[in-house]
This record gives sequence, C-alpha cells and structure tokens, in this order.
Amino acid sequence: MNDFYDMVYEVTRQIPRGRVTNYGSIAKYLGSPQSSRLVGWAMNQSHSKKPPVPAHRVVNRNGELSGRMHFASPSLMEELLVSEGIRVEKNTIVNFDKVFWDPERELKL
Repeated sequence: MNDFYDMVYEVTRQIPRGRVTNYGSIAKYLGSPQSSRLVGWAMNQSHSKKPPVPAHRVVNRNGELSGRMHFASPSLMEELLVSEGIRVEKNTIVNFDKVFWDPERELKL
C-alpha cells in the first residue's frame, strides 16, 4: 500500500497551482479506478510528507472539499485554494469543470 500512496503523492505533486482534481481521477490514472477511497486515505496521511503534497487540490467528484476536516483547521483547505485563485462557496469549488485537472490528459505514465 505504501507504493500506491507514493504514486498518489507523485501525481498530486503535479497538479498546478489554481487547478484541482478528484480522488477518482487519480485512482483511474494509476490503473485502479475502484480505489478512490484509498486515494482519500493517502491524502489524509500526506500532510507531513517531503516534498510537500498539495492535498488541498484534491476534492471529491462534485468539487466538494470533502477532506477539509483532515487539515489543521476545517477552513485551511478552502483558504489554500482561495490563495491560488480558486473560488469556493459552501465548501464547493465554483466552476469546478473549468479548474479541473485530469491526470490522464495532462500526464503520461
């Protein structure tokens, strides 16, 4: 499982500032489309990794900040996204489709 987590972290580190992806897209890119929840667990454990993992850029399939409770404060995930120019309202990314980053299109294995 550590290998899978490490692959999740490497993909997450590639997400550019001002863009987001979702758990399922990372899982699918890594060849394990049924592992969205495992990607979420990896994000929960990523906060002390070096180099840093921008876990705030990974949200659920609806653009909701479902992982926000796993940050140092419940508002930190939103604060980090807003600092990168992403609009968030009611814990959901506004114009999610416009800021969505698809690793299958952006990266090559």
